[in-house]
Amino acid sequence: MDKKQAFLVLTLLSTFILLGQEENVMSSGVSELPTFGINYGMVANDLPTPADVVTLLQTIRVSKTRLYDADSSVLRTFTNTGISFIVGVRNEELHLLGNASNAFRWVKENVYAHLPDIHISAIVVGNEIFSTNDTALMRQVLPAMQNIHLALSLFNIDHDIIVSTAHSFSIITTSYPPSSGQFDPAIATVYMKPMLNFLSKIGAPFFINVYPFFPYKENPTLIPLEYALFQPNAGIQDAVTNLHYTNMFDAQLDAVYFAMAALGYHNITLLVSETGWPSAGDENEIGATIQNAKIYHENLIKHISSWHGTPYRPGSNIEVYLFALFNEDMKPGPLSERNYGLFKPDGTMVYEFKFFDQPNASASFVSLGLSTMLLSFILSVAYIMHFT
Repeated sequence: MDKKQAFLVLTLLSTFILLGQEENVMSSGVSELPTFGINYGMVANDLPTPADVVTLLQTIRVSKTRLYDADSSVLRTFTNTGISFIVGVRNEELHLLGNASNAFRWVKENVYAHLPDIHISAIVVGNEIFSTNDTALMRQVLPAMQNIHLALSLFNIDHDIIVSTAHSFSIITTSYPPSSGQFDPAIATVYMKPMLNFLSKIGAPFFINVYPFFPYKENPTLIPLEYALFQPNAGIQDAVTNLHYTNMFDAQLDAVYFAMAALGYHNITLLVSETGWPSAGDENEIGATIQNAKIYHENLIKHISSWHGTPYRPGSNIEVYLFALFNEDMKPGPLSERNYGLFKPDGTMVYEFKFFDQPNASASFVSLGLSTMLLSFILSVAYIMHFT
């Protein structure tokens, strides 16, 4: 083998080594990590400035957040920060968006005006409307979604921005066992089926708010706390499917999957638009403690990061938005409603919580760095052989 042939062989060898290491990095999850975000609610009178929130999110390495409106002053603060947003259409705005011109104007002013300096990934058209008794408001949701999507298509950004609406889990009236999951009959055929048809056509996920705290609080003698908190427990067996469930979060998600399947829709994905556990509550809100909130969030992160999916949809990667960034002192209702925050308004943590650790990612980059050193050595040898 002459020097030119040796140079070629060594160069090809080094290329294969580097490509192999890059593939290992890809498979380890560095470029395809589970997706977590956090809800940035603002029903409070003592919150930090949006600029301080930028710093906070960057500190905890959260790159996705959800607003319940499309506040331009907040969005402008996040210009070129790399933080992606889900923005919302407020429930009281829906009646306007039944008009296509109004929807076009809304998208132009609240979405298109911020692009490309701010990444907007989705528009949530209304929040938890189908768990109310307001049928007039329910009728406005799908037309508003359709008009928003039409407006996005006119701006040629409909493939970049998802359109959906967020649902309370209470729209699932039967959820045990999960295979029996079905929507409230009052809304299933009239509202859910047409909406699922629309989501299926545009390839958008079904947004669902999932809180294992609620069923545990209502039935603490029947539901083990460990089952709600992703802790070791005997779990439940679905007698129809023989699927085994070790946590309520998976059981609730699968109940939604089965409810959609019962209406003929088997391939729509889920996005968890809210999930969390309160750190304090009223006397009758059993389980609302700092310790349980910490356990729930830590175990949720571990569970989603494991890529196990759910028993009915194993291996699926699901996008999850924690609720919420801050305790919000102006929210009505029981004490728990004002204590879902991971942070106090002054920016201190409600409890110690490690956000989204990615040890495999750092290990993979170390491995990639070593391979790069090896590559440099091989190329140096090849250079010497070729030119001496």
